[in-house]
Amino acid sequence: MRISMDGRGRWTDNVSIERLWRSLKYECVYLHAFETGSELRAGLSRWISYYNARRPYSTLAGRTPDEA
Repeated sequence: MRISMDGRGRWTDNVSIERLWRSLKYECVYLHAFETGSELRAGLSRWISYYNARRPYSTLAGRTPDEA
């Protein structure tokens, strides 16, 4: 992902980040009752690995970001 430096593409940057945070909250944080910071860190690390390596995207023609 490339960050817009001219200010015109800022909204597209925000859309991507908002989608990531929404997915993170609904697929990881809200589903697990993390008790400690280390549990949360480990859970987030697992979810981010899943998000990049195993979760297919319709916008990438069913491929994962690692494949693209």
